[in-house]
Amino acid sequence: MPPRTDARAQGAYLPRLAAERPDIALCRASAAVARAADAAAAENGLGVGQHLVLKMLAAVGSCSQQVLSAELRIDRSVMVGIADDLERSGFVRRERDPADRRAYAVTITPAGRRALAKAEKAIPEFLATTFGALTAAERAQLTGLLGKLLFAE
Repeated sequence: MPPRTDARAQGAYLPRLAAERPDIALCRASAAVARAADAAAAENGLGVGQHLVLKMLAAVGSCSQQVLSAELRIDRSVMVGIADDLERSGFVRRERDPADRRAYAVTITPAGRRALAKAEKAIPEFLATTFGALTAAERAQLTGLLGKLLFAE
């Protein structure tokens, strides 16, 4: 078997495979976007999960860790760590839910709102950089298509 140093094969196979297999293309693109999101989030002092939790709490108000986990599609065990980190940072408060003493109500604090506002300022630049290969129309189309896949039943 000849060695795998053929320059013609380098950089040519994955694009061909991605054209045949949208699942592979989506997985590879998702991994690249996740790496970029993690790097951008680290620059702003919030992890991606932490940012999502603060964003949801700011939008919908206090809710349980279970609701956060389900809505944001974050594993429950991971959500506990995210909530712990946010609470330690003073960005959320967790209190027993008066309606269900087994659950915790998570509430964003003023410090959490400030951290979220700072992180949100970086989002337009992150999106422009990460999705720079797409036109505005292509980005809108991609967003619509991903929404269809994400919420298909």
